[in-house]
Amino acid sequence: MSGFIATGTTDTAYPIAQGGFWPDIDGAHLRAAMRLTAAVTDARLEVATVNAMIEANRELAGYRLAREAEGHATLGDVPANTIKDQSQLLHLYRRVIYCNTTAELIERYHSFDATNSGEQKASEEESSPDQLRRDARKALRTLIGRSHATVESL
Repeated sequence: MSGFIATGTTDTAYPIAQGGFWPDIDGAHLRAAMRLTAAVTDARLEVATVNAMIEANRELAGYRLAREAEGHATLGDVPANTIKDQSQLLHLYRRVIYCNTTAELIERYHSFDATNSGEQKASEEESSPDQLRRDARKALRTLIGRSHATVESL
């Protein structure tokens, strides 16, 4: 293992396009929003992001079909309240992708410190993969209009 540690950040915008109903994901925005440094290469970020997109799109396939049947060509066309001049559904979708991407990166690359703070343990406690996946699940359930709680009756 080398002693080299990348400490910079990359800020070149690059879209991860998927075309059609779901929005493209801006890798630079994902990197900034989730505090991912250059320790995570663009190639690693892209692989984790594409996987998160595939999984989310698979889970949301029924939702997509129902919205397309209603005549909505994209997620942004589905009626919803807006935040920062964008549909809250777009914000929720990005949260699903961003959280799942970051969770995978933390799980796969144990030496990766998302905050570049030098305090990896504290960073992981703030954003553990389980917490990130929980946040992604909540965003996904909100997007499709379902409750966050599962209740079992005895």
